[in-house]
Amino acid sequence: MISPALPADLKAALDAKLEGLSRQDTATRAALISKTYRDGGSSIAIKSEADALAYALVRMPATYAAVSACMNALCEARPDFAPKNLLDVGAGPGTASWAAAETFSSLDNFVLLDINAPLQKLALDLAHEHTRLAAMTCRRDAGALEEAEPADLVIASYLIGEVGEAERRTLAETLWAKARDALLVVEPGTPAGYARITALRAQLIAAGAHVAAPCPHNGRCPLETPDWCHFSQRLPRLRAHIQIKGAELPFEDEKFSYVVLTRNATARRLFRVLAPPEIGKVEVSAKLCTADGLETAKVPRRDKPAYAKARRWRWGEALTVNNTITN
Repeated sequence: MISPALPADLKAALDAKLEGLSRQDTATRAALISKTYRDGGSSIAIKSEADALAYALVRMPATYAAVSACMNALCEARPDFAPKNLLDVGAGPGTASWAAAETFSSLDNFVLLDINAPLQKLALDLAHEHTRLAAMTCRRDAGALEEAEPADLVIASYLIGEVGEAERRTLAETLWAKARDALLVVEPGTPAGYARITALRAQLIAAGAHVAAPCPHNGRCPLETPDWCHFSQRLPRLRAHIQIKGAELPFEDEKFSYVVLTRNATARRLFRVLAPPEIGKVEVSAKLCTADGLETAKVPRRDKPAYAKARRWRWGEALTVNNTITN
């Protein structure tokens, strides 16, 4: 299991890039870029190396935390998974590739695709001294995805929301075609992000994919509006992160929705905690997604060992059948 915090060598590389730059100018750039994304824009707003660095400083920590949580979920579902190569689509500054490299020591080939030149240059600069990532291949031409070789692991993090609905189905089909074994798609943990994930999930299950995480089944999502499936990962803020965002707290919580799809069904079917458990004096109650749909686990205090274990359950955690009591 990897930590949600940025690796030390990535933090050092970001700090080195920030030396001598105006914090105020970087904060202004970051605010403008963030507004563009909130308003439905894309990375087209990132037009210079200074823009790319500003974006990375405010978004890389949170994106890394979300992707690392998804990597951990994949490892729980597939403990034997040892990919050799990665295709990172819409890679930006390479955040997902860093998370994958930290998770899988087996990875020795990284291909990053992104149409934004400043972000791609930053990805290369940040990975310059990394043992394995330094040899990454980056492409930004229009036909790069179609021409890319299939990879054991394909990742598209915070990407599908940047393309129109008509293009999204074609993109999903292409992503799946490039995945020899596993595909991870991550989106913001909003109702809109969840809707994009469920649409892609349904499309690719119909094409033969199997869900490895977060769902313990290939069926329709049992959640009904206004509820939606999303998770939260707490991460520490870097000092520069705090300064540039004007933040007061030393941490933030990144909300995200995701799906991991694999070519073959996973042997392990893990229940998923769908919300923060309610810890009371009488019992611990938690909403779970199970192979049979939604269930509520209730663990009474009188069962002291089980109650103590249930008190440690966390939102997004995978549970085996043996460590739950359901009603």
